[in-house]
Amino acid sequence: MIAQRKDDHVRLAVEQHREHTGRNQFDEVSFVHHALAGIDREDVSLATTFAGITWQVPLYINAMTGGSEKTGIINRDLAIAARETGVPIASGSMSAYFKDPSCAGTFSVLREKNPDGFVMANVNATASVDKAQRAIDLVKADALQIHINTAQETPMPEGDRSFSSWVPQIEKIAASVDVPVIVKEVGNGLSRETVLLLQKLGVKVADLGGRGGTDFARIENGRREIADYGYLHNWGQSTAACLLDAQGAGIPVLASGGVRNPLDVARALALGASGVGASGKFLRTLMDGGVDALIALLSAWLDQLAALQTMLGAHTPADLTRCDLLIHGDLRDFCTDRGIDTRPLARRSSSLAAPHDTTGSTR
Repeated sequence: MIAQRKDDHVRLAVEQHREHTGRNQFDEVSFVHHALAGIDREDVSLATTFAGITWQVPLYINAMTGGSEKTGIINRDLAIAARETGVPIASGSMSAYFKDPSCAGTFSVLREKNPDGFVMANVNATASVDKAQRAIDLVKADALQIHINTAQETPMPEGDRSFSSWVPQIEKIAASVDVPVIVKEVGNGLSRETVLLLQKLGVKVADLGGRGGTDFARIENGRREIADYGYLHNWGQSTAACLLDAQGAGIPVLASGGVRNPLDVARALALGASGVGASGKFLRTLMDGGVDALIALLSAWLDQLAALQTMLGAHTPADLTRCDLLIHGDLRDFCTDRGIDTRPLARRSSSLAAPHDTTGSTR
């Protein structure tokens, strides 16, 4: 039953991403173009550092799957793509392994095929400290993701219905394991209040996991005999909204959910993300074209991100937070309602000197 559910998730997620080619709120974030801001490509680095973690690139393959024969093959190919491109990678939820240890290989293949890469284990917020440590040990994880997903569990036929234990359990795990703990939403977003609470719980990093990518409430509703939770489709806040909401919240944030291209990666980094993850786009590419196609896509994204940094005058991903941004449409309305002043974002650039006349006096 668990293996079938994991295979259903992959099938429904791929179908969803084949159907969805439209806009999301990343399109309501635009860079102010400064025509003389560019720098030399050779001076650009993609390295990012946060919470004591250093990645050579700010892009990562976010949690997807594991727990069945088919998903084990997917994880193998994802690990190969991560190894060949230097991109960090996260395991899918490892609860299937706790229920059936015989599927351990569908997760451990992430480390076997990517022995020197940055690998994140993944558990849910009900996992005991012992299970969290077993997950870390299985993939020799460099960090631990704890996923939170009430909007997915609610329509899931076999989903959890008791959520009050999640906060104290997250705190226990964060205090007990010896790798950084990252708490991630699965596609409905983390509010500022939630990020502040995670900081108090000892969590090192928050993966905002906003609306705009894979919709797990929709997936679980599609698995029901009667699809009667349709009103939960598109629940939550977009990733762009979450990034604006989390400004100055006190812990590093990662951005995932609805990331479609290298420009979305640059937008998320400019809004304060330390790294940017994607799942659906990478899964669809792998399923349609195989591991070579995914390697080519990841390589192209990294090359184009470096090109965007060159054009924008950002020596590092962190320097993108100095670029001027304009916030439009519904996203601007969200900021107004949440008391977020977006005007300073449009005037934060210091890369261009004030114009001078021929006598050297400033106009």
